[in-house]
Amino acid sequence: MRVLEHPEQEAIGLDAVLAALADPIRRRIVCQLADGHDDQACIAFGLPVSKSTSTHHFRVLREAGVIAQHYRGTAILSSLRADDLDARFPGLLASVIAAERTTGSPVR
Repeated sequence: MRVLEHPEQEAIGLDAVLAALADPIRRRIVCQLADGHDDQACIAFGLPVSKSTSTHHFRVLREAGVIAQHYRGTAILSSLRADDLDARFPGLLASVIAAERTTGSPVR
């Protein structure tokens, strides 16, 4: 079984999280995960980028500790690591999501 690597909660770094959340496509992914249910397939996001670029954005979020991903069959499912991020950086994720919802630029 293939397993994707994720940083442990205590290893999640502020610089990596902020860098991951600096991109509007990645903030869009985070907002959709926050609004939806856990375990969303990458295809469910309908991002306005190529598949390889989409894969890159998900990898950046996973390696920063913002999302968790696991295989189910051939699909990779994603979920937001809200509890881990809140434990490390209280209020950061909620603030980023709230700011994106009120001032976020539309991604086409």
